[in-house]
Amino acid sequence: MIACYAAGGGLGHLTRVRAFLHAMRPGRDAVILTSSPHAGDPRVVGPHRTVKVPPGASYLTALAELAPTELIVDAFPGGLYGELTPSALPASIRTTTHLARLLQWTRYRAVATRPLPRYDQTWTVEPLTGEHHADLAAVSTAMAPLDLVDPRPADVPALDGDAWLIVHSGPAAEVAELIAYAEETAAAEGLPPSSRRLVLVAPPGIEDPRVRRLDVYPAWPLFARASRIITAAGCNAVRQAAPWRDRHRMIPFPRLFDDQFTRAARARR
Repeated sequence: MIACYAAGGGLGHLTRVRAFLHAMRPGRDAVILTSSPHAGDPRVVGPHRTVKVPPGASYLTALAELAPTELIVDAFPGGLYGELTPSALPASIRTTTHLARLLQWTRYRAVATRPLPRYDQTWTVEPLTGEHHADLAAVSTAMAPLDLVDPRPADVPALDGDAWLIVHSGPAAEVAELIAYAEETAAAEGLPPSSRRLVLVAPPGIEDPRVRRLDVYPAWPLFARASRIITAAGCNAVRQAAPWRDRHRMIPFPRLFDDQFTRAARARR
C-alpha cells in the first residue's frame, strides 16, 4: 500500500499527488494524508482514500498506523514541520519517492533542520533553485524531471470563447485581487465593461458580484476555450496553463515556503 504525504491546507498538494498516482501508479491502493479541506471532494482525490491530519499535527502517527510499503512525499522532503527524518519513517516502508517543486529553500531548511530521508526516486515537476536541487541530489538514488499528467474529467462545462477565466481556490482576498487585476487588464486592452465576461472558478463560499462563479474541478480543461486565463503563480496553475501561455496572466502571492515569485518570473521569460 502507498501512503502519500500531502501536508498543507490548500488544493495544490492534492492535485499534484492525484496526477502522479494517475500516471505513475495506476490501479494501486493509495492513501493520502492531508489537512486540506478539499480532501472530502471526490473530484479532487478521485478513488483514493484520505486520512485527515489536524493542522499543526505530526503525520508520523498516521504513517505508523498505516504501515505502508511505499511513501510518496509531495513538495517538502523533510515534511512540512521537519518531522520526516531517516530514523522517523516506519520500518514497513520499502520504497520512497519525492515530488519536488520550487521552495524558498533557505527558509524551509530553517524549519526542517534535521537530516532529510533517503529517497529512491526524486521527481522534479519544475526546475528547482541550485541549492535545493543539490541537497535533494545528495539524498536521492535517482533524480529526474517529470511532466505530470492530470486525469481528465468525464464532463467539461461549456465556456464562451470570449470569457476571461479567473481560477483560484482562495483565500477570498486573493481572489478579489485577481478579479481587480482582470478588470484592469481588460481596461488597458480597451475592452468596455459590457464586453468583459469574467468567469471565476473557485470553491463554494467565494462569491463576487463582478463575476459569474463556476464550481468546477479541475479547471484546466476550460483553458483551451478561454480568451484569458488569470491565476496565482502556483505550481499546478502554471504547468497546466503552459500550452496557452500566450493568454495566461498571473499574480504571484507570498507563501510560507512556495516560491511563486521565482516561478512567475521564469514563466514570463
